[in-house]
Amino acid sequence: MTTPGRPPTMEDVAAEAGVSRALVSLVMRGSPKVSELRRARVLEAAERLRYRPNAMARSLASSRTMTIGVLLNDLHNPFFADIAGGIEALASELGYQLLLGTGRRHPERERTVVTSFVDYRVDGLILVSPRLDEADLAAAARSIPTVVTGREIDAPEIDTLAIDEPLGVRAVVSYLAGLGHTEILHVTGGDGAGAATRLQCFRATMEAAGLGPGRLIEGDFTEEAGVQAAQAILTRGDLPTAVFAANDLTAAGMMDTFVRAGLRIPADISLVGYDNIYIAALRQLSLTTVDQPRAAMGRQALELLLERIDGRTERVRRLLEPRLIVRDTVGRARSR
Repeated sequence: MTTPGRPPTMEDVAAEAGVSRALVSLVMRGSPKVSELRRARVLEAAERLRYRPNAMARSLASSRTMTIGVLLNDLHNPFFADIAGGIEALASELGYQLLLGTGRRHPERERTVVTSFVDYRVDGLILVSPRLDEADLAAAARSIPTVVTGREIDAPEIDTLAIDEPLGVRAVVSYLAGLGHTEILHVTGGDGAGAATRLQCFRATMEAAGLGPGRLIEGDFTEEAGVQAAQAILTRGDLPTAVFAANDLTAAGMMDTFVRAGLRIPADISLVGYDNIYIAALRQLSLTTVDQPRAAMGRQALELLLERIDGRTERVRRLLEPRLIVRDTVGRARSR
Protein backbone atom coordinates (compact mmCIF):
# COMPACT_ATOMS: atom_id res chain seq x y z
CA MET A 1 0.00 0.00 0.00
CA THR A 2 1.41 3.39 -0.99
CA THR A 3 1.61 6.50 1.19
CA PRO A 4 -0.62 9.39 0.02
CA GLY A 5 1.39 12.04 -1.79
CA ARG A 6 4.34 9.73 -2.43
CA PRO A 7 4.90 8.17 -5.87
CA PRO A 8 4.78 4.36 -5.81
CA THR A 9 8.08 2.51 -5.63
CA MET A 10 9.34 -0.82 -6.88
CA GLU A 11 8.81 -2.19 -3.35
CA ASP A 12 5.16 -1.13 -3.53
CA VAL A 13 4.72 -3.00 -6.82
CA ALA A 14 6.36 -6.09 -5.32
CA ALA A 15 3.99 -6.01 -2.35
CA GLU A 16 0.95 -5.46 -4.57
CA ALA A 17 1.90 -8.35 -6.87
CA GLY A 18 3.03 -10.64 -4.05
CA VAL A 19 6.52 -11.10 -5.50
CA SER A 20 10.06 -10.05 -4.65
CA ARG A 21 11.54 -6.67 -5.50
CA ALA A 22 14.20 -8.48 -7.55
CA LEU A 23 11.51 -10.01 -9.75
CA VAL A 24 9.93 -6.58 -10.30
CA SER A 25 13.35 -5.27 -11.31
CA LEU A 26 13.76 -8.08 -13.84
CA VAL A 27 10.35 -7.36 -15.34
CA MET A 28 11.05 -3.63 -15.61
CA ARG A 29 14.33 -4.36 -17.38
CA GLY A 30 12.59 -6.68 -19.85
CA SER A 31 14.47 -9.77 -18.75
CA PRO A 32 13.53 -12.93 -20.69
CA LYS A 33 14.07 -14.99 -17.52
CA VAL A 34 10.60 -14.14 -16.16
CA SER A 35 7.59 -16.33 -16.96
CA GLU A 36 4.73 -14.69 -18.83
CA LEU A 37 2.36 -15.33 -15.93
CA ARG A 38 4.56 -13.60 -13.36
CA ARG A 39 5.42 -10.81 -15.82
CA ALA A 40 1.71 -10.13 -16.34
CA ARG A 41 1.09 -10.11 -12.57
CA VAL A 42 3.84 -7.52 -12.03
CA LEU A 43 2.74 -5.32 -14.92
CA GLU A 44 -0.88 -5.40 -13.78
CA ALA A 45 0.17 -4.39 -10.27
CA ALA A 46 2.30 -1.57 -11.69
CA GLU A 47 -0.64 -0.37 -13.75
CA ARG A 48 -2.99 -0.39 -10.75
CA LEU A 49 -0.50 1.66 -8.73
CA ARG A 50 0.38 3.87 -11.71
CA TYR A 51 4.02 3.03 -11.10
CA ARG A 52 6.55 4.42 -13.56
CA PRO A 53 10.18 3.25 -13.38
CA ASN A 54 12.72 5.89 -12.42
CA ALA A 55 14.46 6.26 -15.76
CA MET A 56 17.33 8.31 -14.34
CA ALA A 57 18.09 5.76 -11.62
CA ARG A 58 17.98 2.90 -14.11
CA SER A 59 20.33 4.67 -16.49
CA LEU A 60 22.83 5.35 -13.69
CA ALA A 61 22.70 1.71 -12.57
CA SER A 62 23.02 0.17 -16.02
CA SER A 63 24.83 2.84 -18.08
CA ARG A 64 21.77 2.81 -20.34
CA THR A 65 19.24 5.54 -20.97
CA MET A 66 16.48 3.02 -21.81
CA THR A 67 15.77 5.19 -24.85
CA ILE A 68 15.69 4.21 -28.53
CA GLY A 69 16.00 6.65 -31.44
CA VAL A 70 13.58 5.90 -34.28
CA LEU A 71 14.03 7.63 -37.63
CA LEU A 72 10.94 7.53 -39.85
CA ASN A 73 11.19 8.30 -43.55
CA ASP A 74 7.95 10.29 -43.87
CA LEU A 75 5.32 11.10 -41.24
CA HIS A 76 2.71 11.74 -43.95
CA ASN A 77 2.69 8.06 -44.95
CA PRO A 78 0.66 5.78 -42.62
CA PHE A 79 3.03 2.93 -43.50
CA PHE A 80 5.69 4.42 -41.25
CA ALA A 81 3.25 5.17 -38.45
CA ASP A 82 2.24 1.49 -38.44
CA ILE A 83 5.86 0.38 -38.10
CA ALA A 84 6.43 2.93 -35.33
CA GLY A 85 3.34 1.52 -33.59
CA GLY A 86 4.88 -1.95 -33.60
CA ILE A 87 8.12 -0.59 -32.14
CA GLU A 88 6.30 1.40 -29.46
CA ALA A 89 4.12 -1.52 -28.38
CA LEU A 90 7.14 -3.70 -27.54
CA ALA A 91 9.14 -0.77 -26.15
CA SER A 92 6.31 -0.02 -23.74
CA GLU A 93 6.24 -3.64 -22.58
CA LEU A 94 9.96 -3.58 -21.88
CA GLY A 95 10.18 -0.17 -20.23
CA TYR A 96 11.92 1.64 -23.09
CA GLN A 97 11.10 5.14 -24.32
CA LEU A 98 11.25 6.25 -27.95
CA LEU A 99 12.63 9.41 -29.49
CA LEU A 100 11.00 9.89 -32.89
CA GLY A 101 12.34 11.91 -35.79
CA THR A 102 11.56 12.19 -39.48
CA GLY A 103 13.90 12.59 -42.39
CA ARG A 104 11.15 14.07 -44.60
CA ARG A 105 12.56 11.92 -47.42
CA HIS A 106 15.84 13.94 -47.49
CA PRO A 107 19.24 12.42 -46.63
CA GLU A 108 20.59 15.66 -45.12
CA ARG A 109 17.67 15.91 -42.76
CA GLU A 110 18.13 12.23 -41.81
CA ARG A 111 21.79 12.89 -41.02
CA THR A 112 20.79 15.73 -38.69
CA VAL A 113 18.22 13.57 -36.88
CA VAL A 114 20.66 10.68 -36.40
CA THR A 115 23.26 13.07 -34.98
CA SER A 116 20.73 14.46 -32.52
CA PHE A 117 19.80 10.94 -31.38
CA VAL A 118 23.46 10.19 -30.66
CA ASP A 119 23.76 13.48 -28.74
CA TYR A 120 20.82 12.39 -26.58
CA ARG A 121 22.73 9.18 -25.78
CA VAL A 122 20.06 6.78 -26.98
CA ASP A 123 20.91 3.11 -26.50
CA GLY A 124 20.33 2.26 -30.15
CA LEU A 125 18.87 3.36 -33.48
CA ILE A 126 16.06 1.98 -35.65
CA LEU A 127 16.12 3.58 -39.08
CA VAL A 128 12.92 2.97 -41.06
CA SER A 129 13.47 3.11 -44.85
CA PRO A 130 16.34 5.63 -44.62
CA ARG A 131 17.61 7.45 -47.69
CA LEU A 132 21.09 7.99 -46.27
CA ASP A 133 23.84 6.34 -48.30
CA GLU A 134 25.31 3.11 -47.02
CA ALA A 135 28.59 4.70 -45.90
CA ASP A 136 26.73 7.07 -43.57
CA LEU A 137 24.63 4.22 -42.20
CA ALA A 138 27.70 2.09 -41.55
CA ALA A 139 29.44 5.01 -39.81
CA ALA A 140 26.46 5.44 -37.47
CA ALA A 141 26.37 1.70 -36.73
CA ARG A 142 30.05 1.69 -35.73
CA SER A 143 29.29 4.09 -32.89
CA ILE A 144 25.88 2.86 -31.76
CA PRO A 145 23.81 -0.35 -32.28
CA THR A 146 21.69 0.12 -35.40
CA VAL A 147 18.91 -1.73 -37.19
CA VAL A 148 17.57 -0.74 -40.60
CA THR A 149 14.08 -1.83 -41.61
CA GLY A 150 12.51 -1.50 -45.05
CA ARG A 151 15.82 -1.51 -46.92
CA GLU A 152 18.59 -3.98 -47.67
CA ILE A 153 22.07 -2.93 -46.45
CA ASP A 154 25.31 -4.89 -46.96
CA ALA A 155 27.28 -3.32 -44.09
CA PRO A 156 28.18 -6.05 -41.54
CA GLU A 157 27.63 -3.66 -38.62
CA ILE A 158 23.93 -3.28 -39.41
CA ASP A 159 21.08 -5.72 -38.90
CA THR A 160 18.38 -5.45 -41.55
CA LEU A 161 14.74 -6.39 -41.64
CA ALA A 162 12.96 -6.07 -44.96
CA ILE A 163 10.23 -7.49 -47.15
CA ASP A 164 10.89 -10.25 -49.68
CA GLU A 165 10.42 -7.90 -52.63
CA PRO A 166 10.73 -10.55 -55.39
CA LEU A 167 7.92 -12.53 -53.75
CA GLY A 168 5.63 -9.50 -53.58
CA VAL A 169 6.32 -8.30 -57.11
CA ARG A 170 5.93 -11.79 -58.57
CA ALA A 171 2.53 -12.04 -56.89
CA VAL A 172 1.41 -8.80 -58.56
CA VAL A 173 2.63 -9.61 -62.06
CA SER A 174 1.43 -13.21 -61.93
CA TYR A 175 -2.04 -12.15 -60.82
CA LEU A 176 -2.31 -9.50 -63.53
CA ALA A 177 -0.95 -11.81 -66.24
CA GLY A 178 -3.46 -14.47 -65.19
CA LEU A 179 -6.25 -11.99 -65.94
CA GLY A 180 -4.91 -11.37 -69.43
CA HIS A 181 -2.93 -8.19 -68.77
CA THR A 182 0.04 -7.82 -71.08
CA GLU A 183 0.41 -4.02 -71.09
CA ILE A 184 1.51 -3.46 -67.48
CA LEU A 185 3.06 -0.17 -66.40
CA HIS A 186 5.04 0.32 -63.20
CA VAL A 187 5.24 3.71 -61.50
CA THR A 188 8.55 3.55 -59.63
CA GLY A 189 9.38 4.81 -56.16
CA GLY A 190 12.23 7.00 -57.42
CA ASP A 191 15.16 6.98 -55.01
CA GLY A 192 13.04 5.80 -52.09
CA ALA A 193 14.18 2.86 -49.96
CA GLY A 194 13.40 -0.42 -51.69
CA ALA A 195 12.30 1.22 -54.94
CA ALA A 196 15.30 0.06 -56.97
CA THR A 197 14.85 -3.54 -55.83
CA ARG A 198 11.13 -3.43 -56.62
CA LEU A 199 11.88 -2.06 -60.11
CA GLN A 200 14.50 -4.73 -60.78
CA CYS A 201 12.08 -7.44 -59.68
CA PHE A 202 9.33 -6.00 -61.88
CA ARG A 203 11.50 -6.10 -64.99
CA ALA A 204 12.77 -9.61 -64.26
CA THR A 205 9.28 -10.96 -63.55
CA MET A 206 7.81 -9.37 -66.67
CA GLU A 207 10.59 -10.88 -68.82
CA ALA A 208 10.14 -14.28 -67.21
CA ALA A 209 6.41 -14.13 -68.01
CA GLY A 210 7.19 -13.36 -71.68
CA LEU A 211 5.78 -9.83 -71.40
CA GLY A 212 8.94 -7.89 -72.20
CA PRO A 213 10.51 -5.42 -69.73
CA GLY A 214 7.22 -3.64 -69.04
CA ARG A 215 6.52 0.07 -69.18
CA LEU A 216 7.83 2.57 -66.63
CA ILE A 217 7.16 6.03 -65.32
CA GLU A 218 9.51 7.55 -62.75
CA GLY A 219 7.68 8.46 -59.57
CA ASP A 220 7.97 8.49 -55.80
CA PHE A 221 6.18 7.13 -52.74
CA THR A 222 3.71 10.02 -52.61
CA GLU A 223 0.17 10.83 -53.68
CA GLU A 224 1.48 13.76 -55.73
CA ALA A 225 3.71 11.40 -57.71
CA GLY A 226 0.64 9.31 -58.49
CA VAL A 227 -1.25 12.34 -59.77
CA GLN A 228 1.65 13.31 -62.02
CA ALA A 229 2.09 9.75 -63.32
CA ALA A 230 -1.62 9.45 -64.15
CA GLN A 231 -1.57 12.80 -65.93
CA ALA A 232 1.44 11.65 -67.97
CA ILE A 233 -0.39 8.47 -68.97
CA LEU A 234 -3.50 10.40 -69.97
CA THR A 235 -1.44 12.91 -71.98
CA ARG A 236 0.29 10.15 -73.93
CA GLY A 237 -3.05 8.57 -74.76
CA ASP A 238 -1.58 5.04 -74.84
CA LEU A 239 -3.41 3.54 -71.89
CA PRO A 240 -1.91 0.39 -70.35
CA THR A 241 -4.34 -2.29 -69.24
CA ALA A 242 -2.91 -2.27 -65.70
CA VAL A 243 -0.72 -0.12 -63.47
CA PHE A 244 1.45 -1.36 -60.62
CA ALA A 245 1.97 1.71 -58.42
CA ALA A 246 4.98 2.35 -56.19
CA ASN A 247 2.81 2.24 -53.07
CA ASP A 248 -0.76 2.82 -51.91
CA LEU A 249 -0.40 6.61 -51.72
CA THR A 250 0.80 6.69 -55.33
CA ALA A 251 -2.10 4.44 -56.32
CA ALA A 252 -4.58 6.71 -54.53
CA GLY A 253 -3.31 9.75 -56.43
CA MET A 254 -3.58 7.84 -59.70
CA MET A 255 -7.07 6.59 -58.97
CA ASP A 256 -8.38 10.06 -58.19
CA THR A 257 -6.87 11.46 -61.40
CA PHE A 258 -8.16 8.63 -63.59
CA VAL A 259 -11.69 8.83 -62.16
CA ARG A 260 -11.78 12.61 -62.63
CA ALA A 261 -10.82 12.01 -66.27
CA GLY A 262 -13.78 9.68 -66.72
CA LEU A 263 -11.97 6.34 -66.63
CA ARG A 264 -13.59 3.35 -64.94
CA ILE A 265 -11.53 1.23 -62.57
CA PRO A 266 -11.07 -1.65 -63.28
CA ALA A 267 -13.13 -1.72 -66.50
CA ASP A 268 -10.82 0.70 -68.34
CA ILE A 269 -7.64 0.24 -66.32
CA SER A 270 -6.65 -1.98 -63.40
CA LEU A 271 -4.62 -0.63 -60.50
CA VAL A 272 -2.43 -2.29 -57.85
CA GLY A 273 -0.72 -0.62 -54.89
CA TYR A 274 1.84 -1.74 -52.30
CA ASP A 275 1.87 -1.64 -48.46
CA ASN A 276 -1.83 -2.22 -47.59
CA ILE A 277 -2.09 0.91 -45.43
CA TYR A 278 -5.51 1.57 -43.89
CA ILE A 279 -6.84 3.68 -46.79
CA ALA A 280 -6.50 0.72 -49.16
CA ALA A 281 -9.38 -1.06 -47.39
CA LEU A 282 -11.71 1.95 -47.48
CA ARG A 283 -14.80 1.20 -49.55
CA GLN A 284 -14.18 4.19 -51.81
CA LEU A 285 -10.78 2.78 -52.81
CA SER A 286 -11.00 -0.98 -52.18
CA LEU A 287 -7.47 -1.17 -53.57
CA THR A 288 -5.77 -4.40 -54.57
CA THR A 289 -2.36 -4.20 -52.94
CA VAL A 290 0.58 -6.06 -51.42
CA ASP A 291 0.45 -6.31 -47.65
CA GLN A 292 3.58 -5.72 -45.62
CA PRO A 293 3.30 -6.85 -41.98
CA ARG A 294 4.11 -3.40 -40.65
CA ALA A 295 3.52 -3.88 -36.91
CA ALA A 296 5.55 -7.11 -36.99
CA MET A 297 8.35 -5.28 -38.79
CA GLY A 298 8.49 -2.71 -36.00
CA ARG A 299 8.39 -5.26 -33.21
CA GLN A 300 11.06 -7.47 -34.76
CA ALA A 301 13.28 -4.47 -35.50
CA LEU A 302 13.31 -3.61 -31.80
CA GLU A 303 13.97 -7.24 -30.86
CA LEU A 304 17.01 -7.30 -33.15
CA LEU A 305 18.24 -3.98 -31.77
CA LEU A 306 18.01 -5.14 -28.16
CA GLU A 307 20.02 -8.23 -29.06
CA ARG A 308 22.69 -5.93 -30.51
CA ILE A 309 22.64 -3.76 -27.41
CA ASP A 310 23.08 -6.88 -25.28
CA GLY A 311 26.25 -7.80 -27.14
CA ARG A 312 25.42 -9.84 -30.25
CA THR A 313 27.96 -9.03 -32.97
CA GLU A 314 27.05 -11.34 -35.85
CA ARG A 315 24.93 -9.73 -38.54
CA VAL A 316 21.26 -10.68 -38.93
CA ARG A 317 19.42 -10.24 -42.22
CA ARG A 318 15.72 -11.07 -41.93
CA LEU A 319 13.12 -11.17 -44.71
CA LEU A 320 9.39 -11.10 -44.04
CA GLU A 321 6.84 -12.46 -46.49
CA PRO A 322 4.38 -10.09 -48.15
CA ARG A 323 1.01 -11.25 -49.49
CA LEU A 324 -1.30 -10.02 -52.22
CA ILE A 325 -4.62 -8.61 -51.01
CA VAL A 326 -7.21 -8.78 -53.78
CA ARG A 327 -9.92 -6.13 -53.75
CA ASP A 328 -11.92 -4.30 -56.42
CA THR A 329 -9.38 -2.32 -58.49
CA VAL A 330 -8.27 -5.21 -60.70
CA GLY A 331 -10.33 -6.96 -63.35
CA ARG A 332 -9.78 -8.84 -66.57
CA ALA A 333 -7.82 -6.99 -69.23
CA ARG A 334 -10.01 -4.95 -71.54
CA SER A 335 -10.02 -5.75 -75.25
CA ARG A 336 -7.38 -3.81 -77.15
